[in-house]
Amino acid sequence: MSHYEEFRGTGNLNIRYREITAQDDAALAKIIRDNLKAHHLDLPGTVYFDDNLDHLSDFYLDKNHKRFYYVLLDDEENVIGGIGLAEIDFFKDCAELQKLYLIDAVKGNGIGYRLIDLVEEKAREYGYKRLYLETHTNLAAAIYLYEKCGFKLIERPAAAVHATMNRFYIKDL
Repeated sequence: MSHYEEFRGTGNLNIRYREITAQDDAALAKIIRDNLKAHHLDLPGTVYFDDNLDHLSDFYLDKNHKRFYYVLLDDEENVIGGIGLAEIDFFKDCAELQKLYLIDAVKGNGIGYRLIDLVEEKAREYGYKRLYLETHTNLAAAIYLYEKCGFKLIERPAAAVHATMNRFYIKDL
């Protein structure tokens, strides 16, 4: 997707989204790190220290894999968040919902629900039957969102990547 798509949050909040580009990398890394730090998760074993965090576009634009990342933009073209998905191999026909992060100014406007809908749609398009995610109890609003969207808590998978994460969810599509 090289063009923009739009949706509304609650109120008059208009959000545009598009596929990630290399120009988005620095802004997204900052948003993710700021969010994790605000919740005391700027720790080893979280995405905060992932090698590819400063170059997310390299990972998500690799067309040899079924991956995708949507970047959210405000009216002035500022990156205000994003959400992605990538295939995992420890569950059959499953992708991981990844890196749903927003700037504080747009949280609480229903955007998270809309983003999850977009990723679920993309996952189905790629042929996935389930979505998996990892989170942490410090991220209470995220947990509320995931559970409200139908994600079910599961035991920690042996193949879980981020050692500090302590909540694991799956949803049938």
